[in-house]
Amino acid sequence: MQEVFDALIDGYLLDKVGISENFLGLALSQNLKENLVKLFEEKKLISAKTGNGNETNLNALVRSDKIFWLDRIHENPNENAFFDVMDAFVLFLNQTCYTGITSYEFHYALYEKGSFYKKHLDQFKSNASRQYTMIFYLNSDWKLDDGGELCVYLPDFSLNISPTNGKCVFFKSSEIEHEVLMSHAQRMSITGWFRVD
Repeated sequence: MQEVFDALIDGYLLDKVGISENFLGLALSQNLKENLVKLFEEKKLISAKTGNGNETNLNALVRSDKIFWLDRIHENPNENAFFDVMDAFVLFLNQTCYTGITSYEFHYALYEKGSFYKKHLDQFKSNASRQYTMIFYLNSDWKLDDGGELCVYLPDFSLNISPTNGKCVFFKSSEIEHEVLMSHAQRMSITGWFRVD
């Protein structure tokens, strides 16, 4: 994994946005996708809110995806395999980049046709614990016409990133405004944050 970690961070340091085409490996990505599909079919996903703590808001005009939080307490082997990779990545970040990461949080996200998430920052104004954002895409056979790009706003230009299967995106939560453009097909991902609590 060291080479994969190095390449992602090299891209982040160069462009403020690191991108890896196969961070988790195809087998784990497929297993996590199957988990998400099962959760969706069992109606366990909930409508996502914005804000944090006691100041959360459900506004489908801003955000219309559905989510389910990953947790080791589920004792799901695929989620635990994902967390093992995240533990290794946190160790890498703390040893090589001196980030001081103390925890993380990740959820599945499913955007149905017509769903989107308007431009925002991931770090809350009232709580600066989220330091880095990481997104993993679980979409097989994604086509350009399917939309759903992640649009990241950099100082001089914006960049549209297609949510193709296996792709991972990494950036600073307090610096990079971004949005999910309208999806024209079912779009699946895992989104999360590395925190300093």
